[in-house]
Amino acid sequence: MTPSDIPALLARIAAEDGAIGSFWQVDRDGALAATPAGRGPLDGVAIGIKDNVDVAGLRTTAGIAAFRHRLADRDAPVVRRLREAGLVILGKLAMHEGALGATTDTPGFGRCMNPLRPGYTPGGSSGGSGAAVAAGFVPLAVGTDTMGSVRLPAAYCGVIGLKPTSGLVGRSGVVALSPRLDHVGILAASIEGAALGLEAMAGDDPDDPDSRPTPPGWRALPAAPADPRGLRIGLPEPVLAAPMEPAIRAAWEQAQARLREAGAILAPVSVPGWELTATRRAGLLLIEAEAAALHPALVDGPEAATPGFRAALAYGRDAKGVRIAQALFRLAEARAGALRALDRCDLLLMPTAPQRAFPHGAPVPVDQADFTALANVAGLPALAFPWPAPDGDLPCSLQLMGPAYGEQAICALADWLLRAR
Repeated sequence: MTPSDIPALLARIAAEDGAIGSFWQVDRDGALAATPAGRGPLDGVAIGIKDNVDVAGLRTTAGIAAFRHRLADRDAPVVRRLREAGLVILGKLAMHEGALGATTDTPGFGRCMNPLRPGYTPGGSSGGSGAAVAAGFVPLAVGTDTMGSVRLPAAYCGVIGLKPTSGLVGRSGVVALSPRLDHVGILAASIEGAALGLEAMAGDDPDDPDSRPTPPGWRALPAAPADPRGLRIGLPEPVLAAPMEPAIRAAWEQAQARLREAGAILAPVSVPGWELTATRRAGLLLIEAEAAALHPALVDGPEAATPGFRAALAYGRDAKGVRIAQALFRLAEARAGALRALDRCDLLLMPTAPQRAFPHGAPVPVDQADFTALANVAGLPALAFPWPAPDGDLPCSLQLMGPAYGEQAICALADWLLRAR
């Protein structure tokens, strides 16, 4: 990637981000002091960090009023790795309160706008990350993804969003929402940027009990252009039967046609145990319960959080043990179904979300995360990439999901599809 013109980017953010609201903190002095040292392909490239990830000397609010003055005294390991790769951190990015939501309309912090259309949501919870990349303020941005919070902003903002295999990127120094489902991922203007950014972030994190060393030989950056001929692509049956915007379905069918023309083998594939609504509800209950256990003061403390966030955590706190057990059984069934599906095909192809970006203030679709949740539940890698809308309006987004540590395969095929559009 080409090193960024840091002074020019800082000037653009100062002049233009007031209408978007993607940056909550800009570290102008730190960014200008960074000096490229020829460390690799990301040396001197600008990046923004979601505001639930620690950056030394900056606040880590997670969009929660009670955390507004929480100052990080050290970098999270993922941020340290990015600095070691030569990336220049421009600041902290907007997010939905507590990472629990997908509009990035955060009381006390502001409403982040979608650069593609004024007044529209950029998605969430990593909405500032998607908006900052779509606006051209940064080519890369760190986000977190619990049931789609990297891929939904990527979808709504027309950029790349990559959620890695569980354990590949450490999560210490990140404000947790649900340790069973949380992942640190990346949003980018290109497949190359997403792959290189993920490679820079990956590695063992001794303070994250779920972290694992990077497998020998693992890469995210494609080694060669993909050849779809003979590739077995599964079209998940629950998604085939799901309601979605006509433009989304048409975009999905166009991508299927491109792959068939190139010799790929596409077919419906069953995903036993993955019932879209039930899985989403089970995941949300688990998130609320784990968040309540991690942040009890946000439910009962004097500062607490907004009424909506507080109510969600209270709901999880008060859920009976049998309901939590039932949710865990449901999620285990969906995970097993995803693994079985990937035993019968190489990759899964589906839309990222059933709809495109929508206006702030409009009813929030309850099914936003229906297609994205499975990758979190299964701990598998998934990549969202834009596809032109057949109606010429806001872009659609498609998603590839692969086996554990299959980031290189999904990046390679997404890159091929972007070139074949």
